[in-house]
Amino acid sequence: MKFRSLLIVAVALVAWTNVPAKSASGVPTYIASAVTDSARPPDDKAQDAKRKPDEVLAFAGIKPGDKVVDLMPGSGYYSRIFGKIVGTTGTVYALQPTEMDKAAPKGLQSLKTFAGTPAYPNVTVLVQSAAAIAIPEQVDMVWTSQNYHDLHDPFMGSPDMARFNRSIFDALKPGGIFLVLDHAAAEGSGLSRTDDLHRIDPAAVKAEITAAGFEFVGESKVLRNAEDKHSLSIYDPSIKGKTDKFIYKFRKPLS
Repeated sequence: MKFRSLLIVAVALVAWTNVPAKSASGVPTYIASAVTDSARPPDDKAQDAKRKPDEVLAFAGIKPGDKVVDLMPGSGYYSRIFGKIVGTTGTVYALQPTEMDKAAPKGLQSLKTFAGTPAYPNVTVLVQSAAAIAIPEQVDMVWTSQNYHDLHDPFMGSPDMARFNRSIFDALKPGGIFLVLDHAAAEGSGLSRTDDLHRIDPAAVKAEITAAGFEFVGESKVLRNAEDKHSLSIYDPSIKGKTDKFIYKFRKPLS
């Protein structure tokens, strides 16, 4: 009986030591440290109050050692944070579609200023057509922030979304996560506002991605804004930076 009690204590102690340390806000310390890292540009840090990267990433579940794809990374706001979280045993692929590079070349230019440098040696830039995504290895997470709607726009070549999402599915390890953060369009609007308002109906995203074989895990509402009426472009001065954003988490089944 005494041995059994000692065994229970030992198991409990091991379990406790495997729980990630958390900051005062309840966010894992490796996420909090990456967000407050001194290497991040002031312009990026100035966006943190609205973008809430610590809470968003805690929901996503990214952790040290992960292999992550930052799909359509813009100037690298999240790529830099990912690089610090996954550390020396992890990898970040900042994947910029060639179509988006033609439309917004400054993003790729920004990525190339830090990817592979001593501060971010684990960040690699990939430039590929959205119609033929080919990630070098299976990864733990594919992440896309505020850009999934662009895949439905003419300037991106309107790729076959069933094929596109299946390529993401194939790139993930079993149990891997596909995280989509985007500007919400009005309920029932489907794909009709991706070009003019740069928004997408969350239900349309869920339908497309689950059709590729993903399981819907859940949603974070940390960036939702009930005051956004979904009627204005995300670039309208009255709503820019304050749009209603959904964060959906999908998982590739283990088998």
